Amino acid sequence: MLENQCPSRKDLQKIHAHLLKTGLANDTIAASRVLAFSASPPGDINYAYMVFRHIKEPNPFIWNTIIRGFSESQNPKLQSLFSLKCCFMEELQNLASKDIKFIRNTIIHMYANCGFLSEARELFDEDLECDNVAWNSMVMDPSKCGEVSESKRLFDKTPSRNLVSWNSMISGSVRNGKYAEALDLFGEMQKERIRPSEFTMVSLLNASAQLGAIGQGEWILEHIKKNGIETNGIVVTAIINMYCKCGSIEKAIRVFYAAPKKRLSCWNTMIMGLAVNGCEEEAIELFSRLESSKFIPDGVSFLGVVTAYYSSMVNVLGRAGLLEDAEGIIDNMPVKADAIIWGSLLSSCRKHKNIKMAKQAAKRVIELDPNDSCGYVLMSNIYAASSQFHEAIKERLSTKEEEVHEFIASGRLHQRVPEIYSLLDELGFMMPEMG
Repeated sequence: MLENQCPSRKDLQKIHAHLLKTGLANDTIAASRVLAFSASPPGDINYAYMVFRHIKEPNPFIWNTIIRGFSESQNPKLQSLFSLKCCFMEELQNLASKDIKFIRNTIIHMYANCGFLSEARELFDEDLECDNVAWNSMVMDPSKCGEVSESKRLFDKTPSRNLVSWNSMISGSVRNGKYAEALDLFGEMQKERIRPSEFTMVSLLNASAQLGAIGQGEWILEHIKKNGIETNGIVVTAIINMYCKCGSIEKAIRVFYAAPKKRLSCWNTMIMGLAVNGCEEEAIELFSRLESSKFIPDGVSFLGVVTAYYSSMVNVLGRAGLLEDAEGIIDNMPVKADAIIWGSLLSSCRKHKNIKMAKQAAKRVIELDPNDSCGYVLMSNIYAASSQFHEAIKERLSTKEEEVHEFIASGRLHQRVPEIYSLLDELGFMMPEMG
């Protein structure tokens, strides 16, 4: 009965009741199975704790199961800290030293995962012979709390860095917006001749996507092919996302249709990519195909098609000059409009020279996506078209102050280099006008 995941808590409790009636609840293997199911994220951590308390001599596996269950529960912070300090730590002293070391790593991970970095560090420092598992946990978990500099400090001190160490540091850097640093880390990883995994590649593709560095992203694809790294559904999704974020929608479509095994995430990424790249009709059509596939659309799927539908409506009304109607559509959307939809309205404001509404739309674009220069650039163009050159220059300077993008002199590597140099030409034209 306990070979597979229980379909519901009620079924689990029935099985546990049966074990209690038959006396099998005293069997360590049976009890550990019940504990594992109830301590898993969909389960009930309070029920798991009750099961744990009735196990007479919990082994290291059982200890790890309940501790990990607390760290992954919906509200782990108070429960885990209270339970460990008040109940667990004293009992752990009765275990053999090798078992305590095994469990200590799980506790370190749990503390750090719950945001208790000082407690994790205290326990980590008590162990004079920390193994790779403990070191990797201390590298990985601070970055989850935004402490990427602490992760890097510990990463640099890790005595024997393995693939998990590198993956933890690279993914943590990407998670905290340190995209260039993540790519630099991969260069160091290659120097140490650590063979990357598909998880490494996903992090690097995501970094390339956020930087808009299609050249770097395609170099990573070549690296994947040359080194025979598995191109599973997660990697395919990351490739599609990279191309969509870099504006190469046709390449994203080719990757999507060429993928032999598509996950739901592949469909969702492609639908959203079409929606945000101005291919609203194609996004809606792809959603219809998804409905006819073996997958059931989820919330992300619906968000993609809603974005496509409303973006299309805003585009049509905006092009026709019905800017107030377009703004009304945005205000009455069932979900909060993203920067793409507000950017569509902003583009229409530029076309029809509506500076007042453009200011409002640009403000929303910048608030929703501060790392994108679209809001600043379009507002600058609108001011320039209306001969308000002082305001145009101010917007361009705002782009620099926000450090939206950084370029080197005569740089030609960015995928939007024609637009960039076109904007520089505009600035060169406006400067003499201002004296």
